[in-house]
Amino acid sequence: MPRQVAPPPSDEFQVVLAKPFSGTPTLQIEVIGEKNRSASIRRTESNGSGSSSEKKGDVPQDDVKELLSLVSQLRGFPSHPSKDVYGLDVKVDFNTFDIQWSNADDDSVVDEIAGEQKDDFKRITDSIEALSRTFAKQNSAV
Repeated sequence: MPRQVAPPPSDEFQVVLAKPFSGTPTLQIEVIGEKNRSASIRRTESNGSGSSSEKKGDVPQDDVKELLSLVSQLRGFPSHPSKDVYGLDVKVDFNTFDIQWSNADDDSVVDEIAGEQKDDFKRITDSIEALSRTFAKQNSAV
């Protein structure tokens, strides 16, 4: 059964990447914005002993368009509610007015993923992490 998530207003989106796939995230990247505009990005890293650091910044409009183009390719990709079937120990949630997708959904449960989909998923997660390294540079109070 798909997640019951209310879609955001028509042009808004949210992309969240978390490592590891389950449990308390040691890395979380969140990009929130509207298509055809710049977006805000926040990267939170936790070392597990209770301390964490948070960086934030803005993603330019052109990079937002590229991110949305990449992440929209995830539509229809298989998922599994309790394990990362892509083998990266990463959870990705993508929420727009048109698409609500997560690799932790239980609506298209599979145990085996084709190599091409694994490669595409890795390329998309690497792009999200690169965005956070590039644009989330301002220290933020945690």
